[in-house]
Amino acid sequence: MRALIQRVAKAEVRVGEAGDSAGAIGPGAVVLLGVAESDTPETAERLARKTAKLRIFPNGEKEIDRAADPAGGEDFLVVSQFTLYADTKKGNRPSFLEAAGPEKAEALYERFVATLRAEGFGVETGRFRTHMVVTLANDGPVTILLEAE
Repeated sequence: MRALIQRVAKAEVRVGEAGDSAGAIGPGAVVLLGVAESDTPETAERLARKTAKLRIFPNGEKEIDRAADPAGGEDFLVVSQFTLYADTKKGNRPSFLEAAGPEKAEALYERFVATLRAEGFGVETGRFRTHMVVTLANDGPVTILLEAE
């Protein structure tokens, strides 16, 4: 499982042809989440807890020194992103053989989201298997790639 995390001042995800808003946050982090075929529910929970504790927010003195604070209004916008498992070693067309199939990926994506919510965070999401447009104001910019161990 891979999570590309971007600290944001605000973010929104729109879905479908009409561009309806599926979720929006103020200060917090956008998490683009890729699920691999080898991932398990435990992988999703472990990565969500690591995401929640990732120290990428300012503490007043340092730019990157504290974790998100649900009481401080810092939320997460989690968007499914199977393309994080693109393999481009051969040719110019990416292969996605490592990415989990839709049913497994959706279940583990939901487990990741549920674990963040259980940690007390507000979590907005995109819509699984739907074309989405994500708009964000990257803060810092701070972008971190986490991979499940």
